[in-house]
Amino acid sequence: MADVTNSKLLHIDTGILNIQDACIVLVKTEWNASIVDELERGCINELKKHGVATIISIMVPGAFEIPFTIRNHWEKNGTTTKKPSAYISLGCIVRGDTPHFDYVCRAVTDGVVQLNLTLPVPTIFGVLTVDNDQQAKERIGGKHGHKGEEAAITALKMISLTKS
Repeated sequence: MADVTNSKLLHIDTGILNIQDACIVLVKTEWNASIVDELERGCINELKKHGVATIISIMVPGAFEIPFTIRNHWEKNGTTTKKPSAYISLGCIVRGDTPHFDYVCRAVTDGVVQLNLTLPVPTIFGVLTVDNDQQAKERIGGKHGHKGEEAAITALKMISLTKS
């Protein structure tokens, strides 16, 4: 099982350079709002802690709409002075009784991968794919860490990597 203690991700003394001028766009879903709002809160707190001045949040109906929204935002803003340095996708997909969970998880995962291969800036996968609400709660500050904070740190490290 993935456990944050098995990672060096949270060792933030290295890997984050000169990100104060970064513009980071969060794209979050309306579904499972209490979980997603907490992901967003943790993400924003971490970004502000590291001095990121420009944070933009965009809300979409569901996880399926995340890749389109990121691509659309980039096409409209990728050459402006507010050009995004990274995107962070935030959502929570909870398994139900139908295969819908599998289709949505695959679509959003494939969409984010495609964005990472085609956009010149990173897109971070901050979408929880869980079996139940308890698993989601364990990932917003519980025994599995805070995935919103981890997504923010990942974005900062990827921005630094892109600039280096």
